[in-house]
Amino acid sequence: MDLSPVKMEVDDSMKEGDGGDNVGSSYEEKLKYTNQIAKPMASKKLCKKIYKCIKKAAKQKSYLRNGLKDVQKHLRKGEEGLVIFAGDVFPLEIMCHLPIVCEDKNIPYCYTPSRQDIGSAMGVKRGSLMVLIKEHSEYKELYDELKTALVTLSAPL
Repeated sequence: MDLSPVKMEVDDSMKEGDGGDNVGSSYEEKLKYTNQIAKPMASKKLCKKIYKCIKKAAKQKSYLRNGLKDVQKHLRKGEEGLVIFAGDVFPLEIMCHLPIVCEDKNIPYCYTPSRQDIGSAMGVKRGSLMVLIKEHSEYKELYDELKTALVTLSAPL
């Protein structure tokens, strides 16, 4: 039995900052890591508006629901709003039923490329699978603009 230390080489493609978190990547890079069901995907411009609305909603208490369990619970209770899903969720089975729930309740939804971006828009270091944004007078114009964009984006098949 040989217990001598083994020298390992570091792959240049996995340098620091490219640890799979996609934070510094461009929009097109993040799209490579999205799931097959991540449709309708928000455009780059729409993503920026969504993240801006998430930031404003996070400042208001109880106007932003985040996480799988919390969003699912409030959707079933009948809360209205905009649902934003992360497109890079794995395993896919944990949340693939929620777009159908949104369609049944006529709640507009869309996907964004990265869950890390959703988390950073909320002001936390951890990523979030999905958020439910409720309407508030502080950001009503942006909310209405997003709502009309999401309704036209997510036309049912």
